[in-house]
Amino acid sequence: MNRPSNFIEKIIEEDLRTGRYKKVHTRFPPEPNGYLHIGHAKAIVLNFTIAEKYGGLCNLRMDDTNPLKEEARYVEAAVEDVRWLGFDWGDRLYFASDYFDQLYQYAVELIKKGKAYVDDLSPEEIRRYRGTLTEPGIESPYRNRSVEENLELFERMRRGEFNEGEKVLRAKIDMASGNLNMRDPVIYRIIKASHHRTGDKWCIYPTYDFAHPLSDSIEGITHSLCTLEFEDHRPLYDWFIEQLGIHHPRQIEFARLNLSYTVLSKRKLSRLVEEGYVSGWDDPRMPTIAGLRRRGYTPEAIRDFCEKIGISKANSVVDIQLLEHCLREDLNKRAPRVMAVLRPVKVIIENYPENYTEELDAENNPEDPSMGTRKLPFTRELYIEEDDFMEEPPPKYYRLAPGREVRLKHAYIIRCEKVIKDTETGKIKEIYCRYDPDSRSGSTQQRKVKATLHWVSAKHALDAEVRLYDRLFLKPNPEECEDFIECINPDSLKILKQCKVEESLANAKEGERYQFLRVGYFCVDPDSKNGHLVFNRTVTLKDTWAKIQKKLMK
Repeated sequence: MNRPSNFIEKIIEEDLRTGRYKKVHTRFPPEPNGYLHIGHAKAIVLNFTIAEKYGGLCNLRMDDTNPLKEEARYVEAAVEDVRWLGFDWGDRLYFASDYFDQLYQYAVELIKKGKAYVDDLSPEEIRRYRGTLTEPGIESPYRNRSVEENLELFERMRRGEFNEGEKVLRAKIDMASGNLNMRDPVIYRIIKASHHRTGDKWCIYPTYDFAHPLSDSIEGITHSLCTLEFEDHRPLYDWFIEQLGIHHPRQIEFARLNLSYTVLSKRKLSRLVEEGYVSGWDDPRMPTIAGLRRRGYTPEAIRDFCEKIGISKANSVVDIQLLEHCLREDLNKRAPRVMAVLRPVKVIIENYPENYTEELDAENNPEDPSMGTRKLPFTRELYIEEDDFMEEPPPKYYRLAPGREVRLKHAYIIRCEKVIKDTETGKIKEIYCRYDPDSRSGSTQQRKVKATLHWVSAKHALDAEVRLYDRLFLKPNPEECEDFIECINPDSLKILKQCKVEESLANAKEGERYQFLRVGYFCVDPDSKNGHLVFNRTVTLKDTWAKIQKKLMK
């Protein structure tokens, strides 16, 4: 389905029409200081699909200018995530650190032009001299050093002759500017730490605001797509490029993704990991791409979600139910149906032959007949969900109860005759039933009953661990809490150890997704080993978003 052009595409089309640029070249430039999340997915999809739409290119670049926070493992994770989403950058995986020599020379050029100077003010003094939104800044007493002195001091900074915080290189712009970013921003600082790629070659590192536009220019980027918080940085982006007289990309800002029941701040996500509220960056409750993948999300569902939310200039909060809706739509088409009993109770069919196994036909996916069928073993002893039986059912409870009939999916109608309980706990141990031999699914004589239950053969069922994941936060906006940690949902993970699943899952592979009939969508977790199956609940079957949309359509 063709969607209308967004405002970014209209700008690009005008640039191509007027000849400002001959081609389209975008980039996705994450900082490798944490795992990518669903907000990054929006930017990934935008940059790569726009390049594809206009026959252009999209680079993948790591903006690795801070050795204190960046690690090679985050680079590897980002590469895996972007590739998993279905995008290809060819041979154009770049790093800002690839350009450190060139960036240093650009800084020297600014000094020679009288557009940069070495400052001895401390970080606290720089902040104080900067001024406020209503008061202009104060010029540093070191602002008017000679070009020669600045060149010498900058070279000595590079050689490691000064301590961290002792000196910085600042752009010389306008301390009275109404835009605080233009008040002589720091462009190089001393950081005596090893870099994940350049080792100990450098002890001075460019700031993000300096490295980012110049890296874009070096790579020949035409359209630098950024989130709205960089709008106030655009004059600085343009200033660096104009002062150096180099290729000038166009920065365009769009609204970042805000998702209900979610935090997307890397700092806050890092805190969740470091303080043990989740098991790691790929915990299935995390909004990271790695976490979503482990939970069972598909790249197609995430890309569809990014297309549906669109691109705008206005910040807003997207309901997480839309993301879940996109996932259900995709999994409904591709996930094989299987039967799994999460909280089993045994059913014994008194009038079914002992030591006899009957094979029943079951469709793998009613949405896709090409997925074929499988054989289900049916025996005298079965497991059903304990919630599917009540001794004293309330009104409108149509599942199994004493004297009541239900259909077993793909099998027969059974009627409850009696119940055996544990004498000490009073808990139901066994439910005795009789079956109607003429009621087999697919037979010509079909009696109507009000409920159909899922089940597994007790003899053939496999043991499994099932992890029931729910939203990590209790409130739509976790920031409402004084500390977002206070909003964590204590029931965001429940682990069921005694589950029973059908034997067709014996060879289920890591990452494979299934619909457990009547329960939800599940994914095989990497913790699964031979003889120990582990499934993660990806999402429930209930689709509130679809119901909301139907109401709006009426």
